[in-house]
Amino acid sequence: MNAPTPAAQLTPQLQPRDVPAALLEALAARFGAQFSAALAVRTQHGRDESAFTTVPPPAAVVFAESTQDVQDAVRLCAQFKAPVIPYGVGSSLEGHLLAVQGGISLDVSRMNRVLATNAEDLTVTVQPGVTRKQLNDEIKSTGLFFPIDPGADASIGGMAATRASGTNAVRYGTMRENVLALEVVTASGEVIRTGTRARKSSAGYDLTRLFVGSEGTLGVMTEVTLRIYPLPEAISAAVCSFPTIADAVNTVIQIIQLGVPIARVELLDARTVKMVNTHSKLSLPEQHMLLMEFHGTPAGVQEQAETVQAIAGDHAGLGFEWAAQPEDRTRLWTARHNAYFAAIQSRPGCRAISTDTCVPISRLADCLLDSVAEADASGIPYFLVGHVGDGNFHFGYLIDPDDAAERALAERLNHQLVARALSMNGTCSGEHGVGLHKMGFLRDEAGAGAVAMMRTLKRALDPDGIMNPGKVFAQE
Repeated sequence: MNAPTPAAQLTPQLQPRDVPAALLEALAARFGAQFSAALAVRTQHGRDESAFTTVPPPAAVVFAESTQDVQDAVRLCAQFKAPVIPYGVGSSLEGHLLAVQGGISLDVSRMNRVLATNAEDLTVTVQPGVTRKQLNDEIKSTGLFFPIDPGADASIGGMAATRASGTNAVRYGTMRENVLALEVVTASGEVIRTGTRARKSSAGYDLTRLFVGSEGTLGVMTEVTLRIYPLPEAISAAVCSFPTIADAVNTVIQIIQLGVPIARVELLDARTVKMVNTHSKLSLPEQHMLLMEFHGTPAGVQEQAETVQAIAGDHAGLGFEWAAQPEDRTRLWTARHNAYFAAIQSRPGCRAISTDTCVPISRLADCLLDSVAEADASGIPYFLVGHVGDGNFHFGYLIDPDDAAERALAERLNHQLVARALSMNGTCSGEHGVGLHKMGFLRDEAGAGAVAMMRTLKRALDPDGIMNPGKVFAQE
C-alpha cells in the first residue's frame, strides 16, 4: 500500500501561509463583533475530536450570519490568497477543520434557520448551521423527520460536507442520497446553486454530488435542501446479547441478506457495553450486543421483530428485550450515541484514534473478526461499535496523546485494518471522511488516476488553493 507510515499519520504537514495584517484589518472592519482574533476563540476553532493535538489555531475567526457574510469573507480571503476553513460545531473526527496552512476559520453556526419546509414534497431547506436535532425539533409538528443520524449533534452543513451517515443508513441511506440541492459560495466568492427540489434530473453534471463529500475543499455550503420522511406509524427497539462477536455479525448478515427492512442495527462489543453502562448508568448485560430498531406499521414492525428474533436465536442470541416506549428507546439510543464519550472517559486524558472502514456485507465477519484479534493481541485499550447493517464499523484505539509508542501502535493497527478492508473491496472511510488522517489511503482505494482527477477538479475550482487546503489528498 501507499499509505503513510504510522508516524506520518499523526504528524500532519504544516505549511502555514502568511495572513497579512491588511486582511485581518479588512475583516475586522467588515464584520465588527462577528470577527475575533482572541486566542481562546481561535483555539476553540482549531480543535476537533481527532487525535491531532499539535496544529496551531487559525489566525482569526469570522462568524457568518448570512450568505452575504460568507461571500464577503471568502472574497476578502481570496484577495489575499489566505485559506478559508469552514466550521460547523467542531465534531469532526479526522482533522477536517484544523488550520494546517493557517488562515481564517469561517464559523457558520449562526446560520441556523430552517428556511422552508415543503411537507407535500417531503423536502426541507436549511442553512448550514442547523443541527440535526434542531431540524427534527422544528419539523416534528408536520409528522416528518430527517433520518440521518451520525451520533453527534452535527450541523447539516458539516454532515453534507463529509457525506455523513450513521445509525439509520441501513434503511434511509446517507447524505449522498438525501441532499437534493445546495447553495454554495465558491473560492472566487461567487454564489451558485446546484440541483432542485425535483426528485430526479438528467440536466448536466451532478454538481450537488460533487460538493457533497468535498469536505470544504471546493466551496462553502450556505443552503442545503434535504429529503425528509414521514414519521413511522410504529417504532420498536430491541437489544439482544451474544456469546461471540461472530454470532452477532452473522445474525446481521442473515437479516440483511433476507431483505428484512430493519431501520437500525448497531453492534457494541462487550467492553464497550461495560463502558456505556458506567457512563450512562445502565445495567445492560456486559456481552456482545446488537441494538436494533424497527419502523413501519404495527403489524409490520411486529413481523420484522419476530423474524429478527428467530434469526438471532439461530445464532445463540440471548435475552431479546423490547423497548417500545419512546423514553426507553431514547435512553438506549442516547447511550449508544454516547459510546464515544463513554470510551474516552474510561481512560482519563486519552484521545481516540478512530476508524470507520466499511466492507461489503458478505465480508463483514472476516474483516471485523481479524481486526478484533489484532486489537486484542496488541493489548491497547479500544472500543468497538458498528453500523453493521451496511458493513460499517468503528474501532477507537484509546491512546495517551503524549506516548509516541502508543500512537505508533494504534496507527499500525489502523493501517492493517484499512488494508484488510481495501483487499475486500471496501473503503477506508464509510462516513467520517478523509480529512488529514486518511489521505495516504485514498490513492490505494481510488487509484492514482482518480486522485489526479480530483486534484485537477480542485485546481479548476480553487486555483489559489484557499478552500480548506491540506485536506483529502496530500499536496504534491
